[in-house]
Amino acid sequence: MDPSRSMPPRDLRRAELAREAFLERGSPEDVRPEVYQSWLRSLSDGLDPEAELRQEPLADDALRSLREQHPLAASMPLIRSLLTESAAEAGLLVAVSDAAGRLLWVEGDSALRRSAERMLFLPGADWTEQAVGTNAPGTALAIDSAVRIYGAEHLARQVTSWSCSAAPIHDPDTGAMLGALDLTGGDDAAAPQSLALVSATVAAVEAQLRIARLTSGIVIGDPAQLVAGQRLTVLGAGGATLSSSDGVRKFGLRHSELLLLLSEAADGMTADQLAVALSDDELPSVTLRAEISRLRGVLPDGLLLSRPYRFGQAVRSDIAVVREHLERGEVGAAVSAYRGPVLPDSEAPGVIQIREQLHTRMRNSVLKHGDSDLLLRFADTMFGRDDLQLWEAAEALVGAGSPRRDSVSARVSRLRGR
Repeated sequence: MDPSRSMPPRDLRRAELAREAFLERGSPEDVRPEVYQSWLRSLSDGLDPEAELRQEPLADDALRSLREQHPLAASMPLIRSLLTESAAEAGLLVAVSDAAGRLLWVEGDSALRRSAERMLFLPGADWTEQAVGTNAPGTALAIDSAVRIYGAEHLARQVTSWSCSAAPIHDPDTGAMLGALDLTGGDDAAAPQSLALVSATVAAVEAQLRIARLTSGIVIGDPAQLVAGQRLTVLGAGGATLSSSDGVRKFGLRHSELLLLLSEAADGMTADQLAVALSDDELPSVTLRAEISRLRGVLPDGLLLSRPYRFGQAVRSDIAVVREHLERGEVGAAVSAYRGPVLPDSEAPGVIQIREQLHTRMRNSVLKHGDSDLLLRFADTMFGRDDLQLWEAAEALVGAGSPRRDSVSARVSRLRGR
């Protein structure tokens, strides 16, 4: 199957002439700016535009592991229903990459998949600009923006009969880039409406990620299941959220601090212990008791007990979820679950200790794991963007050919300049 079969001959020839002029003279004539800059990056990374693409895609086991741990795995059913099914009927392919440019899923028309495999467009392959030249998923990651690449705008000769549209996918809470969603096939794949459809699907995926997190602690059904359904969320938020079968409760900072401290104390805490954990100054006992009384009034009956202060029902926090992933060596799952530092606005000594211990453990685990996609997902957040060591490690891991190389190096330079 030739994906360029319906490409208008005049437009096809014009794109081919622009590519030839660039390769012969470096001319940017008749080339869109984003494509021209991508061509320059591709050549500077050593790509030979006329050479046959060669690489060894990931083995099945390694690919399976990447898929299972990636946060976009849970969104694949949504992507298939919104985009893949209609794309297959139109003779197009849908691909999902990770943040480092590795294709994780390539689905759609079976005949077109077999044709695409001849240019190594298949799961487990590296589709960075350095590896294959200008292409929609790799370029979208490089510039962190939706992009269309039409026919001969691909720099590698082997890819010039294809067209594609892609957009990056971000974590809705941290802003970290998770990967890219791509539509590939004939010239219709690079039409404005195709890019609009890809962008709309990305928006739906990001919304689904956020909704899943907001509702993950809610139990629907028998109120007797309440004990198993209490979920405390304190990561990356100004205040805590307690979810259960009877709804979702949000709390101010002081009550959030109390809930967090009690969730971390298996044997409960006395008033004196809570006072020390909440403030460096001496907190009057009458003030503490008044706060606890107000807190008890908005909690489910029987949840907060006294002497010592403790929970009368099981409360599972998002901190515990992250720790369990780390204990099992599931660093990818831990990064997905870590939405940010513990109650970042709190200055309570006990909260600061919990926050610093968890963040340090997360940071060390990501650095030790040595996976470029995980490191970028962790560093490219509000809590990682000023961490020079993280970005230096990312720069070393992504290599010269990563679509993120330029932005990572620029971040390192800015941080070093400080």
